[in-house]
Amino acid sequence: MSDLSGPDLSARQPKAIQTALRVLEAVAGIGAGATAREISQVLALSRATTYRLLNLLVQDEYLVRTPDLSGFALGNKVVHLAAVAAPVRIPSAARDELASARAAVRGGVHVVLFSEGRVLIADADPDFPLSDELRLVREPEQFALGRLLLMERGVAGVFAASAASDLISLGATRQIGEVRPGYGCLAVPIRDRSGLLAGAIGFSGSVHRVEEPGGVIAVLAATAARLSPLLT
Repeated sequence: MSDLSGPDLSARQPKAIQTALRVLEAVAGIGAGATAREISQVLALSRATTYRLLNLLVQDEYLVRTPDLSGFALGNKVVHLAAVAAPVRIPSAARDELASARAAVRGGVHVVLFSEGRVLIADADPDFPLSDELRLVREPEQFALGRLLLMERGVAGVFAASAASDLISLGATRQIGEVRPGYGCLAVPIRDRSGLLAGAIGFSGSVHRVEEPGGVIAVLAATAARLSPLLT
């Protein structure tokens, strides 16, 4: 990181590096939107030390600030390292189900898994790519797929009263035109045998298909039910 560079490491620098890594672990554990106060409390660090490390990690792109500047999320570098170290792989039977869903809806169909409050992209549609995979991981509240996770955790935020809540009766979430004008997305949960949220299957496409989602949601929900035993 910025103030730790140089040809030699002093006796204090390894400790600083370890503490910075603990900050990253804390943000990953708390989830996107982790505040400096929460991180300070979890790690038993002084507020001043916490802010100094957070600023350095943001500066070097290991963390990013949330859009409202109230919290932090994992940044590009961490997301890239995680993807390289442990890419998500799904079984061929699940890929077959996705191929059928993609043919049925004629639009982007994507699957994510949720682990320890994080979004893991399991299978993004190669023909209709996600608009911004890194942003989905860093700012899940901006996407229907991420909103399912945040709603389950009770930290849905302002969208819960608008674009998400009107589909709750259908067990789905959506986003309309917030990331890319003229386009939106839908998401349906994938739950394990005990009913816990394990992941989601989503659709991305033109606004009119997201505003009138009945047919798309029916395909997604049926596919989610078939994917559940294959992915959980």
